Amino acid sequence: MTIILYDLCGASDIRLSPYCWRTKMALAHKGLSFESRPTPFTEIPSIADGQQKTVPVIEDDGRVIRDSFDIAVYLDDVYADRPSLFGGAGGQGAARFVENWVKVSVLPALAGLIVADVHAILQDIDSAYFRESREKRFGRALEDIQAGREDRVDAFRATLEPLRQTLATQPFIGGAEASFCDYIVFGTLQWARVSSALKLLADDDPVAAWFERCLDLHGGVGRAAPAKAA
Repeated sequence: MTIILYDLCGASDIRLSPYCWRTKMALAHKGLSFESRPTPFTEIPSIADGQQKTVPVIEDDGRVIRDSFDIAVYLDDVYADRPSLFGGAGGQGAARFVENWVKVSVLPALAGLIVADVHAILQDIDSAYFRESREKRFGRALEDIQAGREDRVDAFRATLEPLRQTLATQPFIGGAEASFCDYIVFGTLQWARVSSALKLLADDDPVAAWFERCLDLHGGVGRAAPAKAA
């Protein structure tokens, strides 16, 4: 039975959730076939068992699993005969650290640079919800949050320094090959790539080279999603 992934979408079928991108990369890493069902923000409460508030959510043989990290753990447990996402308990613990680093440092800095761009590519049914919820979260209008972002790009790049230093000695966060640690960070940058034309990384940045390698993983599942045109 094919796994169903409820995948956040904007207008023109743009798949724009950093967390859903983590799960897509995890499913591809495991070599599992899946059906990606486009899901607007305002339709999330009606999916699967009707108990969902966020995506990703997967359905697998009657089981409903939510949260990108929990999904990755589930996939490694249930499909243990396929390539591991974590490489053991130590790798899972390291991935928790990466997840918290991204949540605390990377995602907030990035959201302030692209939040109005994300709003601009949503379907009409999601536009009012997104504006109200994000303006309540930030305490300002979306346009004001994003204003002057060119002056803040360097500060965002600085949040990636731990990754930059890691890549000085290995091609992926996971070492010689990508792991779920990589997909956590990749999903965040992929969210920006498909949502905004803002140039986040310098061409000679090792993080940019790593991101290009991630785009090509698993048959290019990441690169198949078009980048937002300038």
